[in-house]
Amino acid sequence: MNENSETQFLDATDLRLLDLLQEDASLSNLELAARAHVSPPTCLRRVKRLWQAGFIERQVAVLSPDRLAPLLGHGLEAIVEVTLDRQGAEALEAFEGRVVADDAVQQCYRVSPGPDFVLHVRAADMPGYLALQQRLLTGDANVRNVKAFFSVKRSKFAPRLPLQQAA
Repeated sequence: MNENSETQFLDATDLRLLDLLQEDASLSNLELAARAHVSPPTCLRRVKRLWQAGFIERQVAVLSPDRLAPLLGHGLEAIVEVTLDRQGAEALEAFEGRVVADDAVQQCYRVSPGPDFVLHVRAADMPGYLALQQRLLTGDANVRNVKAFFSVKRSKFAPRLPLQQAA
């Protein structure tokens, strides 16, 4: 098997490793190997291959907005639907490039049908949201319609991808 086809093939062990890393990426190689039922050298080699093949994009800490609220304030979280006037590839890419570069935009999805984009944004307060709206939306002549939904409670947040084959 050549290296290119090897990096594109995921077996049950690879899927188990990915699933375990989604649950807790801070596991040591020894802990991860034990939970995946493989030897530590095999675990290290496979995880390195999964990184190199791009199956793992990055390793981050998921912070608790509720625990940080006493220090930073609750802020505003909104889901924003955006419809553009022109939907040509150049116009879509220009808008997308501007919003993904803004730190207030946590997630950006190009969707169909309905609006052209759905954004998940955070701002410190309503003046902060209004500044974001002016910066990204109102000031763009190609933005036809904006509809914002403000979160009053986060019931679930799960960045985990379901990997049924790993179970």
